[in-house]
Amino acid sequence: MIELTATKVVTSGLMFPEGPIALDDGTVLVTEIEGNSLARVSPDGSIRRYPCDPGPNGQAVGPDGAVYVCTDGGLAFMTQDGIRFPHALRDGWTGGNIQRLDLASGAIETIFTQVDGQPILSLNDAVFDTSGGAYVVDTAKGCLYYMDPIARTIRVAETGLEAPNGFGLSPDGKRAYGSETYSGRLWVWDVTGAGELANRTLHYQADGHGWDGLAVDGAGNVCGSNLVKSGISVISPTGELIGLIKTEEYDSFVTNICFADDGTAFICSSGRGKLYAIAWPWPPLKLNYTA
Repeated sequence: MIELTATKVVTSGLMFPEGPIALDDGTVLVTEIEGNSLARVSPDGSIRRYPCDPGPNGQAVGPDGAVYVCTDGGLAFMTQDGIRFPHALRDGWTGGNIQRLDLASGAIETIFTQVDGQPILSLNDAVFDTSGGAYVVDTAKGCLYYMDPIARTIRVAETGLEAPNGFGLSPDGKRAYGSETYSGRLWVWDVTGAGELANRTLHYQADGHGWDGLAVDGAGNVCGSNLVKSGISVISPTGELIGLIKTEEYDSFVTNICFADDGTAFICSSGRGKLYAIAWPWPPLKLNYTA
């Protein structure tokens, strides 16, 4: 098993960073759940912020080059042992939504607040497939949505999950993976069509910890944020634990990871407000859409 430690801090002072995206110009876009903004981090560590609705969590670039932001409605935070973390819903919480950000202008608009007449609650990861649709996780409702942001349609794709969090697609798009925060379960589905999932089975069961966000690398490994080990557990396509990449400073809220084309992995140490970079020992996976 490969064990590495991420020591390079790209920037610090972020307000609970999540949902990283490596953009084409070398910057990394992260959501800031506590800051109610998106932070665009340059290689020199400087930051440009885009304000958005409370609780931006997952995000993904769509087929039109816009960034689609999934909010959880906002959370209340506290600090313990130097780690900042959410502990409750914010005062006045009314649920989350999906917003569209134009990176060039900074203009942002809300495109979805409900699905089938029911309000969206607390959104998490978002991943686009090759057809231009995206899977979106609603943690509070225990379900997955499938949206087409161009056609402005959204529907339920899967139900019956227990606090789902991370979601990703295999390199060939034929399998989907989803993590559950508290149960330690990592699920796998067959993808039978656009937004169509079948044959949910247990891919890996973590012992003694839960998961946060995840990404899939170019080798098909599921790279899940391990909330106890302060890093990323790497699970092979056959369901074996083959790697652990930790952050240099312990953080019980390492929440997500993304990959750049040059093989760099960016890891969100959310409780410490840091973004780490490390050379990934497996091939990176290029997202279906970039900006």
